[in-house]
Amino acid sequence: MKSVRFTKMEGLGNDFVVVDATRTPFTLSAADIRRLADRRLGVGCDQVLVVEPAEGNADFRYRIFNADGGEVEQCGNGARCFVVFVREHGLTDRGEIRVETAGGVIVPRLEDDGQVSVDMGVPRFAPSDLPFIGGTGAPLEPLDIDGRIVEISALSMGNPHAVQIVDDIAAAPVATQGPSIERHPRFPSRVNAGYMQIVDRANIRLRVFERGAGETLACGTGACAAVVAGRRLGLLDERVNVKTRGGDLAIRWAGEGGPVFMKGPARTVFEGEWRVG
Repeated sequence: MKSVRFTKMEGLGNDFVVVDATRTPFTLSAADIRRLADRRLGVGCDQVLVVEPAEGNADFRYRIFNADGGEVEQCGNGARCFVVFVREHGLTDRGEIRVETAGGVIVPRLEDDGQVSVDMGVPRFAPSDLPFIGGTGAPLEPLDIDGRIVEISALSMGNPHAVQIVDDIAAAPVATQGPSIERHPRFPSRVNAGYMQIVDRANIRLRVFERGAGETLACGTGACAAVVAGRRLGLLDERVNVKTRGGDLAIRWAGEGGPVFMKGPARTVFEGEWRVG
């Protein structure tokens, strides 16, 4: 029976199964990934992360599979775990690495305080980059959800996000409305649905219904997207603390045309071997 060596990692409670495929190709099917991610019948995780040799001018290639088996472009909390993984497993001795993803190149750095900072790249607002059918690229866009119009900020952080502002994060309709936004026909590749409560210009609270995973304890790209959305609306400063259910992330965005920087924790939980099938 085939088996897979893995490392279980987490960043603010967003949890991952990480597989080293730098020497042996990654061959798990979508059905295998769903079983691996199952919290009762498998190891359990929000996403499966795969470390592969780079194809271009980078140190590694980074692939991300959601718990439903679908491959996606980007994962911010996973990016922080990625750099900790390659350091702990002796795949590099560099503190800063360049990593290819399906959403573009990112640059994570292991800091002296043990946290990880990541250059997440420049946010994109063109509707074709998400994609978002009928979008305009404006800071706010109307979206019809079951006959009710909500206003969202649609943008890409290498993966698609639809962020809306709520008065009370605890009462936000994440579980009820989130699935409708995720699979809305105007987002043909689906979308991450974010709910942001603005505490003040330097602090927000955030919950995210993630595409293919449901609500998670934290979403790194969702935190970046929320700060970008708030900045475009003139509601937030350059440096913002994002409080998620799993903990805090520090996000910095100078503004249009510049990259978004994220800083937060990442750690290894355990290692093991999973029998496929």
